[in-house]
Amino acid sequence: MDKYTAAVITVSDKGSRGERKDTAGPAVAELLSGVGFSITHTAIVPDEIPDIRAELINCSDTLKTQLVITTGGTGFTKRDVTPEATLGVVERVTSGIPEAMRAESLKITPNGMLSRAAAGIRGDTLIVNLPGSEKAARECLTAVLPALKHAVQMLLHDSVEH
Repeated sequence: MDKYTAAVITVSDKGSRGERKDTAGPAVAELLSGVGFSITHTAIVPDEIPDIRAELINCSDTLKTQLVITTGGTGFTKRDVTPEATLGVVERVTSGIPEAMRAESLKITPNGMLSRAAAGIRGDTLIVNLPGSEKAARECLTAVLPALKHAVQMLLHDSVEH
């Protein structure tokens, strides 16, 4: 299989209401496409745990997307609940991915340690949280992209054997 499927979910109250143009989501989709992922689904949802969870479950269980990337909702405000929503739907946590992103971010800014991004596996789907700013989303995704592709290959190989 040459192309892997990916979904990009932007978590933003203002974006979901059409009050802010999403630049992080399209930037992430462009980076993923550039390394062979086929973007099969995109969405913008508000910073609400039920909405985020529903979108993650839809992408993994219904759409059978191999990689789901979220942007936004990983900071310190009370509305930043993407990690909680993610951890509520994954079956296995993959803490090394956000650890690597934070390590890379710390090379750029001390604020990199403030990311609460999470990652994990649901079924045959890898879910990874990225920051909401386009610049930070690009930096974090670039830091882990080769490993993400390998992770999806391993998940696919495992599902074929079982």
